Amino acid sequence: YTTSGTYTWVGTNSLGCDSTATLVLTINNTSVSSSTVIACDSYTWNGVTYTTSGTYTWVGTNSVGCDSIATLVLTINLPTTSSSTVTACDSYIWNGVTYTTSGTYTWVGTNSVGCDSTATLNLTINNTQFNSVSISSCDDYTWNGVTYTASGLYTWTGTDVNGCDSTVFLTLTINSS
Repeated sequence: YTTSGTYTWVGTNSLGCDSTATLVLTINNTSVSSSTVIACDSYTWNGVTYTTSGTYTWVGTNSVGCDSIATLVLTINLPTTSSSTVTACDSYIWNGVTYTTSGTYTWVGTNSVGCDSTATLNLTINNTQFNSVSISSCDDYTWNGVTYTASGLYTWTGTDVNGCDSTVFLTLTINSS
């Protein structure tokens, strides 16, 4: 019998008389369940902590004393970490924030699968260089490939060894011979 019900058997007893037996049967079924779970880092199920994706089965007893089979289809997503090293001139924009000083900066957010994401920026800021020099010369003065014959304030703009802007102001006094 695989279903609950009342079943009757009719036959002959040991004395040759009719015999009727009635069976009132309750069939309790095995419980079967399945869950699909997505978690970050780890997931604890029925007292066991899982750290890898997979299909896991738990077998126990249900409330009516029959087998209970539970299946867990688990996806474990991991947090992400990243690190980058950047050298910039004057300022650097990272994750919407403008940085003007060298340092190590950390951003914590959520990655594409909903888990923690930590990014570290190792930042070196090289600043634009401004220098000034004062020179006195007789008749003329050659500076950065240009010959000057009159006194005045002259400017040279270029790139320093770090690749950043560099500006030098020359205050030149020309004395005639």
